[in-house]
Amino acid sequence: MFKANISHNQNSMFESTEWMDTRIRKKLEKSWAPVFYEHVFCKINEEPFAVLYGTTGNPNFPVNIMLSLEYIKHMKDCTDLELLDDFYFDYLVNYAVGIRTLGEMNLAERTLYYFRERVYRYCSDNPGADDLLFGQFLNLLKNFAKEANVSLEEQRTDTTLFMSNIKKAGRMSLSYDVLVRAVKAIPEGRRSDTLSKVLASDFKKEMLQNCKEAETDGRLSTLLLLCEEAQMVLEALVGMAESEELRIVKRLLREQTDVGADGKVTVKSKKAIASGSLQSAFDEDATYHRKGNAGYIGYSLEISESCGRENLFQLITDYTVVPNKVHDAEILNNRLPAIKANTGCADMYVDGNFHSKDIHQTADKNEIKLHLTNLSGGMQTGGKISVSEFETDKETNIIMKCPGGHIPISSGTSKSQTSAYFAHEACANCQLRESCYSKKLKQNCMVRFDIKAIKASQVRETIKMNKIENTSKRAAIEGTNSALKRKGHDKLNVRGKAKVSTVSALKVTVQNIKRFIKFKQGGYKPKTIIPPLCGIPAPIPC
Repeated sequence: MFKANISHNQNSMFESTEWMDTRIRKKLEKSWAPVFYEHVFCKINEEPFAVLYGTTGNPNFPVNIMLSLEYIKHMKDCTDLELLDDFYFDYLVNYAVGIRTLGEMNLAERTLYYFRERVYRYCSDNPGADDLLFGQFLNLLKNFAKEANVSLEEQRTDTTLFMSNIKKAGRMSLSYDVLVRAVKAIPEGRRSDTLSKVLASDFKKEMLQNCKEAETDGRLSTLLLLCEEAQMVLEALVGMAESEELRIVKRLLREQTDVGADGKVTVKSKKAIASGSLQSAFDEDATYHRKGNAGYIGYSLEISESCGRENLFQLITDYTVVPNKVHDAEILNNRLPAIKANTGCADMYVDGNFHSKDIHQTADKNEIKLHLTNLSGGMQTGGKISVSEFETDKETNIIMKCPGGHIPISSGTSKSQTSAYFAHEACANCQLRESCYSKKLKQNCMVRFDIKAIKASQVRETIKMNKIENTSKRAAIEGTNSALKRKGHDKLNVRGKAKVSTVSALKVTVQNIKRFIKFKQGGYKPKTIIPPLCGIPAPIPC
């Protein structure tokens, strides 16, 4: 049964602070614990978590204590056993979660796990519902921003790749793992002799180790044929139709093999395997993404954070976790409306990977000005002058004047291209004729290029004019990604999108908590302007 925890609002005559030496009490007041208690613990809204509990039975262990301990776990980067020891014996941790007498409340290890399981299951079973942890993140963000006077109008966005608790597996290793899971799900009496051998101690060594390159295809084919046999057995078993093992083995065979008209199963070529195919027998949501010369398996984390120069420090304003095959532009395009609604963002600074027609339209619709530091891909002119040197109408994209100053005889646009026609004499006597797009026709000369090229060229010109400003405001978000990875976000200890999203939510929220505590403890010094000397104006601060 759900019950909100308000007992911390009532003072007790047995509080440990009442018996402390005044000097020790002053040290306590200057520590992180009072800041955490006042600005994190007391701001947690427990009511949304009522959906995790029933309406009868014993009251739940306080949600604000459980969630605060999850934050503290990631703040201290400690294990569950270390966290429980801190809860039992560390007075700072007790003070932070509203307990004033050491040893007053017992917390079983299993209670901690049950709470996480409830959050995981809710996220997995209700993907379209309000995210419990994101709601707390947003609530804390707004309180931090208000208390510290942090403006959220200017923001920057980036993505980073990370793994869940899986290994990088080749096709043979993946097939073996799926096969073993499927065979273990089959009762011993229903296994054939060939399937029983799969669980033998020497089977893995025989199939995966000491494998020569010429034998790879044959062994992979053998493993997949065994997977097909295991699938047929599982399908015939009562109660296994909806099992996870059957679902995974069917997906593996669907993605790794082709079935001919004669019913013969053949192994697909490596190039025919999609990036969204199964990457691990233990994490169905992880995907494959190639970045540069390296391949990555797992997920992508998108974060946005404030970047106003007037802010004493910056706060993370948004996050989301998606399979790593999703393009950066698509991620931000889906998040922009929420970022606008939640934080009132007016300017967004991003790199070239976020450039797309859709994202510019979404930004305009939400009244957000997009600032790019570059564009993905180089400007390919083939030795020709830039299309931006042609004077075009911004609304209609009609060419008004060429770089040589000549006005076209006629001009117009089609669905995707713009064209203009010039007199032979104008092009023949032009100094730019060798590098121009002009093509000589029977009656005149024609210039034609894609409208997309005009838009891209205009964007490049804007980027060039504001490159230093845009780059300086966006670059620091790389440090935020680095800070998250140093605290374990490079490879998480959980699997599956629901669990990965939950742990990511905690780690991102903790970054804001740590920055706010540092602010309250005076860790950020105000920016100062150097006074002018000898009548020389003071430089404008960056």
